[in-house]
Amino acid sequence: MAPTDRPRRLDLQQRSVLAGEAAAASAEVEHALVTPSDLSAAAFFDVDNTVMQGASIFHLARGLHRRKFFTTREIASAAWKQAYFRVVGVEDPEHVAEARQAALSFIAGHTTAELEELGEAIFDEAMAHRIWPGTRALAQLHLDEGQRVWLVTAAPIEIAGIIARRLGLTGAMGTVAEHVDGVYTGRLVGDLLHGVAKAEAIKALAAREGLDLARCSAYSDSVNDLPMLSLVGDPCAINPDSRLRAHARAHGWRVRDYRTGRRAARAGLVAAAVAGAATGAVAAGASLRGRQPPSEG
Repeated sequence: MAPTDRPRRLDLQQRSVLAGEAAAASAEVEHALVTPSDLSAAAFFDVDNTVMQGASIFHLARGLHRRKFFTTREIASAAWKQAYFRVVGVEDPEHVAEARQAALSFIAGHTTAELEELGEAIFDEAMAHRIWPGTRALAQLHLDEGQRVWLVTAAPIEIAGIIARRLGLTGAMGTVAEHVDGVYTGRLVGDLLHGVAKAEAIKALAAREGLDLARCSAYSDSVNDLPMLSLVGDPCAINPDSRLRAHARAHGWRVRDYRTGRRAARAGLVAAAVAGAATGAVAAGASLRGRQPPSEG
């Protein structure tokens, strides 16, 4: 390893730990209607393509675009990334990081109350009908067994909390955006809650809540979440990408796939989805032509 690589990796690890601790500290507890009886076991669910079809941050970004938070060029780029994500079914870390970082940076200057209010409306119009019923049923099984259920996602904590609350789950851990006196600065606390940071968040929450991770379950679609899945005694791959599916089979993990007919239709959908994304971007451009981009301040 080159000497310059070591500080960079250390910095990334430190930011992941900070992101995880911030997410755990911000996690709301006891949203569920029934008081848990099994306090040492819990379940942790990724959101994008695990609980919800597609990327939650894209649905949020599209809703914010309609409310003039984003320019047409920015939403067109997000549309392409979403088409890729839904058709290919593999989470591209660079695409995801760029989309989420952009969404967080463009809320700079807005208030936390404003984002939460808009998030409630955007959930109703763009997210509620995209919840995978099979995954929702799995979460309910844990609740019925007296366990607590948290979402663990790179989406902003405010949106993650709304999704958890609407689904009747215990709470959520998500990316924490820095804010001062209730106004977003456009920076993150630590880093995105992604990969190693998710595992750090779960470890911090487990220490706080007295959880036995060997009795806990975790669910995700992406190989990027191996740190989280490997942390618990009962990992499960939901709608997995090819690498996670192979890893799950090799280690005897449970696999659940709710994408009925997806593989058979993939070849035909590639062209249709890309064309649809492009058409949507052109239509948006026509309707918004001449609009001045919002301030990034």
